[in-house]
Amino acid sequence: MGCIFVVEPVTEQFLNSTDTNVETKCLRHNVGRVVRLPLANVLNRRIGGLSRSKQLSSLYTLRKNATPKRGNKEVDLQRFKIEDAKICSKQPQIIKEIFEKRNPFPHYTGYSPGVTCVQRFEKQPSYTEVNPGQNVELSCKVYNKKGSCSWQKDNKPVGMYLNKYEWSGSHEAGDCSLLIRVAQLEFDDGFWECQVTASDFTTQDALTSQPVRLVVRVPPQQPRIEYNGSQVLPGHNLTSLHGDMATIKCVARYGNPPAVIKWFLDQNEITPTRSQTNSTELDNPRTWVAISLLELSISKENHGKTLRCVALHESYSTRSSSVEVRLNVMFVPESRLIGIPTHDIEELKDSVAVRCVVTANPRATVIWRRAGQTQPAALQELLQFSPAVRQHAGLYTCSARNQAGEAQPVTVHIDVKYSPKILSVGPDRLTTAPLFTPATFECIAEGNPQPTYQWLQRLPTPSDVIVERGRESKLHIANVTYDYQGEYVCKVTNVISGIERTVQSEAIALQVVGAPQVLRQSTTHEIRVEKGENAMLSLVVCADPRPQVVAWEWGRYRVDDVTQDDREDCYVATLHIDAATATDSRAYYLAVENDKGTDRHAVQLYVNEPLQMSTLVSIAGGCLAAFLLLVCACVYAIRSEKCCFARKGDFKPSDQDSEKLDLEKNATGPGGIPADAIYTTTPGSRSRGSASSPEVMKTPVLSTFSNHLT
Repeated sequence: MGCIFVVEPVTEQFLNSTDTNVETKCLRHNVGRVVRLPLANVLNRRIGGLSRSKQLSSLYTLRKNATPKRGNKEVDLQRFKIEDAKICSKQPQIIKEIFEKRNPFPHYTGYSPGVTCVQRFEKQPSYTEVNPGQNVELSCKVYNKKGSCSWQKDNKPVGMYLNKYEWSGSHEAGDCSLLIRVAQLEFDDGFWECQVTASDFTTQDALTSQPVRLVVRVPPQQPRIEYNGSQVLPGHNLTSLHGDMATIKCVARYGNPPAVIKWFLDQNEITPTRSQTNSTELDNPRTWVAISLLELSISKENHGKTLRCVALHESYSTRSSSVEVRLNVMFVPESRLIGIPTHDIEELKDSVAVRCVVTANPRATVIWRRAGQTQPAALQELLQFSPAVRQHAGLYTCSARNQAGEAQPVTVHIDVKYSPKILSVGPDRLTTAPLFTPATFECIAEGNPQPTYQWLQRLPTPSDVIVERGRESKLHIANVTYDYQGEYVCKVTNVISGIERTVQSEAIALQVVGAPQVLRQSTTHEIRVEKGENAMLSLVVCADPRPQVVAWEWGRYRVDDVTQDDREDCYVATLHIDAATATDSRAYYLAVENDKGTDRHAVQLYVNEPLQMSTLVSIAGGCLAAFLLLVCACVYAIRSEKCCFARKGDFKPSDQDSEKLDLEKNATGPGGIPADAIYTTTPGSRSRGSASSPEVMKTPVLSTFSNHLT
């Protein structure tokens, strides 16, 4: 690539410059670098001692080589500008020859921007806005203007009119700017072009600027918000359902230029997903309608917030105009309960106040219903009972409904506590039951919480002994005896607020009739006395009707006394035995009889005799003899290697037999008594001892009443 000449504007002092070092250096070294060469040197005939024709040829060659041979971009043409008008005026012919006849950039028409001697735009008109009634200037300046200036609007020429369209600057200085006074939309708004006729008919350097818009501002109407095809008035509610995707429109009409629309939710700006659209009004094409669509996800958290549409326009006195609406988000009611009782509610003492707090939009209708009833319990949020009674107890449900739907029901169980109360006890105040038959009593009571039952029998004793007979509502006696005769009460109990509440029924009586019965539960079955002490045997007998016979069955004994017991229809039969001896140790039977039957029961008497000293000595001697005998046997076995002391393999049957015979002899000894003689008696002596013994009399009794022994 060759050197690049850049022709620079110079001042007067460079016109006569003889400095050719730069040019000479460039001509001598064909290197690809830019050399700034003053125009005076180009025009001076003394360049390197070359003739004028060779000067032009050299300049042409250098400029030709300046075009890059690689790529599609050319060297910046502005480097070849000749901006000094004085030089153009002094050397017009040379410049014309260089840039017209030997133009290295033939695809550029005219001489702009390469040559300042050809007229060109220094400044073209640009987009301009003006408020109605104001003056506005459309700038248009031309270098080396030779032709005449004119203006065109919407492809139609515009003449100069005093006080309307006037020239703003001096034509001689190349200023073709237009001054428009009292701008009006219908006359001045449109596309304007600045035009300059050619310098002469051969140059063909006429100029026409790009059409630019002159906008006579017209303030748009106040923006308005539309939803679902209807306008939402400022300050009113924009109603939508929670969870919906609402498409909201903001429209600013009859503005010029169209307004710029922005959205705000409270103080936060929202960027729409769609771009704003602008179009001319059908009834006034010089004005515009601006439309912005906002897709907003409706959430109940946005309820009550302010949605604001702002139209920005320079013609507004405040540069903007806005409209606000309030988001009215409808959502399904949400219910919760407060005031749920956490402690026991006692009847006629405590109050109940449960509130069903409903969050909803629009306002929900609240209904309290009691399970099992069709009529509402309350038509408001508050469910109140003051004071609470048992009829208020139950399961209550709060339901809330509005236009968006129905809330999930919430329930509360009202449990009113009250003390127990006995409703009935029976079957009758007096119940008569035959002996050994079943009997049933029933106690019916109410209370909350459910009371517990207790059947108590009061025995007719001086101390009023109480016996618990059952813990159920019904008391069932499978086998009635005289032990169950007496008064019964039903006791019911519950607990309210940690305090026990008890109530007791009136007494009912059980009368037992039938054969006599000895009360075995109240009897001591065995009696022990020392020899010589007095023995007293007592049994309680009950019978209704009264027993006719009460007797202790033993030949020489009798019932000393029969007394009335503390219990009704019961008697005490007592047998006294004075100075008891060993022969009195036996079972004594009490027989009782009335016209309904009989009963019989035994009491065992044990008479303890103290041991004699001779007996103790005999027992001790016998034990000592047995011990010595055992020692002797062990010694003998060791010496004779018998039993477990025998040597292995030395056992002889004959030896065993002889040892056994010796042991028997030693055991009996001279004058000894055989062992079995200690546990036997002679028949004669056995019969004599039984002739006068009371045991003879016991035998028939035991065989006859053995089934009555306990």
